[in-house]
Amino acid sequence: MDNQISNIKHRDEIIETLVKDQQVRRNVVKESHMTFFHLYFNEYVRYQTADFQREMFEITENEDLKLAIIVAFRGSGKSTIMTMSYPIWSILGKQQKKCVVILSQTQQQAKIHLTNIKRELESNDLLRSDLGPFEEQSDEWGSTGLFFPKFGAKISTASSEQSIRGIRNGAYRPDLIICDDVEDLNSTKTKESRDSAYSWFTGEIAPLGDRNTRIVMVGNLLHEDSLLMRLKENLEKQEGNVIYREYPVVDENDVILWKGKYPTMDDLKIEKKLHGDEKAWQREYMLKIIADDDQLVKKEWIQYYDEIPLDRTNYKHTLIGVDLAISSSNHADYTAIVVGHVYGCEENIKVYIEKFPVNKRLDFPSTLEKIKEVYGLSKRFDRRPKLYIEDVGYQKSVVQMLKKQGVAAEGFPLHGRDKRERLDSVTHMIRSGKVFFPKQGAEELIQQLVYFGVEKHDDLVDAFTIVLHMAIEKDRPKVKFLTREQAAIIRYGYDYNNRGGGYWF
Repeated sequence: MDNQISNIKHRDEIIETLVKDQQVRRNVVKESHMTFFHLYFNEYVRYQTADFQREMFEITENEDLKLAIIVAFRGSGKSTIMTMSYPIWSILGKQQKKCVVILSQTQQQAKIHLTNIKRELESNDLLRSDLGPFEEQSDEWGSTGLFFPKFGAKISTASSEQSIRGIRNGAYRPDLIICDDVEDLNSTKTKESRDSAYSWFTGEIAPLGDRNTRIVMVGNLLHEDSLLMRLKENLEKQEGNVIYREYPVVDENDVILWKGKYPTMDDLKIEKKLHGDEKAWQREYMLKIIADDDQLVKKEWIQYYDEIPLDRTNYKHTLIGVDLAISSSNHADYTAIVVGHVYGCEENIKVYIEKFPVNKRLDFPSTLEKIKEVYGLSKRFDRRPKLYIEDVGYQKSVVQMLKKQGVAAEGFPLHGRDKRERLDSVTHMIRSGKVFFPKQGAEELIQQLVYFGVEKHDDLVDAFTIVLHMAIEKDRPKVKFLTREQAAIIRYGYDYNNRGGGYWF
């Protein structure tokens, strides 16, 4: 108890010294971002600082880290620490950054970030007195910057909507880049948008700086294939100067991360009730990636295999589903070819999807060649595979052409069912663990299945559903043809002695 009292007194003495002595205050805040924040931005400190927030400050102070990705629950203070306080401290503190760039998804968001920083620089008398002066400046690429003449440094903001190549502050290239919420739910819906965001980051943002440039990403998990998730996957393959941190409001051990703000689970329940939307709560507070309500295939249903069995006894047949798009135009659909190897029957049926299904824009001659190539490579145990193409329009003629060239091709009747109905009718096979995918080589197919309805392209899904429909069709017990006499015996227990005709039974 005496030690605790002594520590409190010692802490109070330090605080008193910092408050009274400007020079001591300047020296301390330059070394510690956390002290800087609590001294100059104390109005933001409404609850006791949590351990995960202390770690955020440590991440900003660790100059060895070149890329840091921070994913934290709403209201955690991540943007206040990383996007408002850190840019200022990185210039005024020991890191002495000269060209800080804050990037957002839209220009409006970028403007808000700059306005928040500008407000602090203009109205925070203690900060201005200790480390000022600061002034506003407009630059040649259209954004507004905040200039620090005493330090020869500048904070600039921009958006992913702008061209940001060549941003500089005089001779200095960006030495700190902060990306705050550069994605949203709409921008992650389609693969094209996600690819565009990744290309923007790797093609424009990553090369923007220099050897000593730091990049900090702040955001939320919106999609399994989002920019943050792709970067997270890349980080897992690297070592050393990169870091990824997730801070849900409650961790995997049911421990509340910010006890100062939410002392008990009851307090969290009140917050959740006020929030209202369960999906938003799971996404924004628990950091769960939530799919749409009409999702047909869930990620957790996907089963994987290491190798396709070499079991001749249980092997039944190989089925190939083809979804044609005879055009190599940049705006055309893709031709998709999916191969499935069927083992067992009825309750023990298993379908193994071959790796690297075809998903390309092809012209007509190339399509025929690709189909024949896949057909030739798909033979198993010297048995010819069966190939199925949607039995509509010009595709009927493709079936006939392939038959003439030695391919066992047949038409696949749609029976008036749309894409969604066809997929929905076979999802029980995936859910019950009867379909297996390769651990590598079917990522795009799985992506289209899990996010069917929001992905722009679903050609692989069409080819895949053909395979499963035919696997189910071929697995059905054969209809037995009975004579009228046999049918009567089975139904009524006596013989009509009438051997003419017969019944399907």
